Amino acid sequence: QVQLVESGGGLVQAGGSLRLSCVASGRTFNSYNMGWFRQAPGKEREFVSLITSSTGNTYYADSVKGRFTISRDNAKNTMYLQMNSLKPEDTATYYCAATNKALLISAIRLPPKYDYWGQGTQVTVSS
Repeated sequence: QVQLVESGGGLVQAGGSLRLSCVASGRTFNSYNMGWFRQAPGKEREFVSLITSSTGNTYYADSVKGRFTISRDNAKNTMYLQMNSLKPEDTATYYCAATNKALLISAIRLPPKYDYWGQGTQVTVSS
C-alpha cells in the first residue's frame, strides 16, 4: 500500500511558475512508475507526465511539453513537477499517481492503469 500526498499548488499569474511535490509512503518508492494527472471542472482527468521507476524515462502530454519538467528523488520518496510558463488553461486540480506494474507506452495516459492516487492540489493560473 502506498499513500501519496501532493503539495505546492496555488494561484499564479500567467507566465509564472510553480513546483508541485508528491511524497509517497513506504520503502519501495523506487519501484513505482509515478505520474501526474490533472482535472479541470467539467472535464475528464487527463495525463500530464510520467517518470518510470527503473530508468527514469520521462513522458509528457503535448500540451505541457517544453514547459513542465517531471523528476523524482528516490532517497526522499518524492516526485516533482516543475511548471513554467503557466497558462490559464493549466488551471486544474493536479493529482499524483503510482503503479508498480509495468506500463505499456500506449497505456501511460490511462488513469485506470494507476493503482494509487493522491488527494490533489489546486493550481489556478490567472490571465
